[in-house]
Amino acid sequence: MPDAGLSDAVPIRTAIADEDGIDFALIELLFFAYRDFTSDPDQILMDYGFGRAHHRVLHFVNRRPGLTVAELLDVLKITKQSLARVLKQLIDTGHIVQVQGPRDRRQRELYPTARGRALALALARPQSRRIYQALQGAGVADRIVIERFLKAMVNPELRAQIDILPKNSA
Repeated sequence: MPDAGLSDAVPIRTAIADEDGIDFALIELLFFAYRDFTSDPDQILMDYGFGRAHHRVLHFVNRRPGLTVAELLDVLKITKQSLARVLKQLIDTGHIVQVQGPRDRRQRELYPTARGRALALALARPQSRRIYQALQGAGVADRIVIERFLKAMVNPELRAQIDILPKNSA
């Protein structure tokens, strides 16, 4: 962190805008969209004492049953320690089961339980409704542009993770 001198303590009373070609309007739209996109699941998760990390784990384990812990770490880009805490809670509450890998006994495959599947669907439904409502009036071509944009927001070396997920018939 840079050294903060006393001269930095003077308040700036104008909003930051149009600085170095930064697109603040789209940045803010993404902030607001993310806030609202996560708000409904956040309410549901609170009832379980879970957070967004639990949501992400449930989502990807339900989308790719049998996903290994190593693969999940790679998808989520979180520390092993963070995942261990979240995974333990999901296993202890009966939302996920861990199975020893058939080829490598050290490998652990993750599967949702009926309870974990039900929670993942309960979390996804309000998000899907929000997406559906936002796409009302948009054509197929618009959806393709949106999908292309969102995929392009992912680091190029990580885009292959998107391609291995099951495809929707939308």
